[in-house]
Amino acid sequence: MIRAAAGGFAIILLAAPFAGLILLTDWAHFALTAADGEAIATSVLYGLTALAAIALLGTPLALWLANAKGRLHNAAQLFLLLPLLTPPLALGILLAAFYGPIGPLGALLGRFGVIIGNNPAAFLLAGIYAGLPTYVVAARAAFAEIPPELAESALTLGVTRRQIFRHIMLPMARDGLGAALALAWVRGVGELGIVLIFAYFPQGMPIRLWVNLEDSGLDATFPLLWVFLLAALPLPLWLLRRSARR
Repeated sequence: MIRAAAGGFAIILLAAPFAGLILLTDWAHFALTAADGEAIATSVLYGLTALAAIALLGTPLALWLANAKGRLHNAAQLFLLLPLLTPPLALGILLAAFYGPIGPLGALLGRFGVIIGNNPAAFLLAGIYAGLPTYVVAARAAFAEIPPELAESALTLGVTRRQIFRHIMLPMARDGLGAALALAWVRGVGELGIVLIFAYFPQGMPIRLWVNLEDSGLDATFPLLWVFLLAALPLPLWLLRRSARR
């Protein structure tokens, strides 16, 4: 009885803000501004681009981490966890200090006319740093569940490692990789701390929500907030539910 009551209270506590959003939204005057539309396009376009880069970079790394051992493996895991555990605001400062015009890499790139900071390149990089560690950790778990004997047996039959990866590892880890991508998408598209310092422009949805809140108050954020939630949540919820069922 106590456990049921505690569980019910927890569910109500978690659901209450979302129910409150439905009640508090002024549906009669529900409208997005032109700046809101630009923020939506920016988040979706660069968010999907970052997600593609995350999948390309993170999948081989996750597979290697799931099977490798030794000092190099331990070091790689450490550097994977560093950006994951670093507070976003601090990570934004680190990126600005390293990639910005006065940073070591930023100054070098500046000699060739390449600037990273408060521009599309910085926005894309911020999305990658926000989502890549999350994706790799979740994808590594998906690959780790595959029995290593399958790959070893395939090798004895003359199957190449590329074929094993394509026809055995990827299909078996498909649901886990989908869930990993979903988590990376939410992490990247919803990131505020990094972009606030490193990629304020072009403004994505998190920054635009912040600006609307500062300029016009809480009520002014609700239209864009609805779009933000609808863009961020349905796909991850569906993929995670599908993965749990399988």
